[in-house]
Amino acid sequence: MPEEYIPIVLILLCALAFGMVAVWLSRILGPRRDYPEKLTTYESGVEPVRTAHERFSVKYYMVAVLFILFDIEVVFIYPWAVRYRALGWYGLIEMVVFIGILLAGYIYILKKEALKWD
Repeated sequence: MPEEYIPIVLILLCALAFGMVAVWLSRILGPRRDYPEKLTTYESGVEPVRTAHERFSVKYYMVAVLFILFDIEVVFIYPWAVRYRALGWYGLIEMVVFIGILLAGYIYILKKEALKWD
């Protein structure tokens, strides 16, 4: 059984070696022109106003987590859509229940005003 993994390990080692050699060669052969303007902080063409270590509101993270939570549903809906005809009525009922649970969660979030940015 371990013999079956030898080709995978060899491919991973080759990929790692190629990456390391490519970075090393670009560092050795590539031009190096450092000047102060190139080394300054760049933020969309505008001089940075504040430090990068400022605190974000918890709302920012809540919206991010909610986006991920509701975005993951696609991972479950896509395979269902591919096998829709084979699943028949049972698959349809299961998906309606799944979407109903997601809808209940979404309504709860709206009632708690978790998506308000103020």
